[in-house]
Amino acid sequence: MIDVLLYQTFDDGDVLYKNGDLTYDQTYATASYLSLFGGNKEDEGSQDSKNQFWGNSLVKDTASKYRSETQHLLQDTPLNTANLLAFEEVAKRDLNWLIEENLAKKLEVSASIPSLNRVLLTILIDDLILKFNLEKIYGNTYS
Repeated sequence: MIDVLLYQTFDDGDVLYKNGDLTYDQTYATASYLSLFGGNKEDEGSQDSKNQFWGNSLVKDTASKYRSETQHLLQDTPLNTANLLAFEEVAKRDLNWLIEENLAKKLEVSASIPSLNRVLLTILIDDLILKFNLEKIYGNTYS
């Protein structure tokens, strides 16, 4: 699997250039980023949601659809310790396609609040560790 490397910035995601060329990702980092934060922010993840990413209508394979329940929950749920488990659960659901498609054997998600107005999602996919440190700004929006 080779993707263009996407990474989290303070104003959503970006690509990385080195020596004028795009940097590529041969892990599941970019696919994970898109699974958590791609799609439509208004899609709450239910099967009958009318707010799915428009591109989902073009693919039949469920694993290829962007649902991003994590993105939606982070927007609509207060940042407090009582909600950390919910953040972990939706992130696992968004990434579970890696297990279902036998691309990974191990998937663990941990959510924490490292500082005021920040949520840290730490994800372990086999031996790959991903960290998304998101700041709550403008009400319930994260970047």
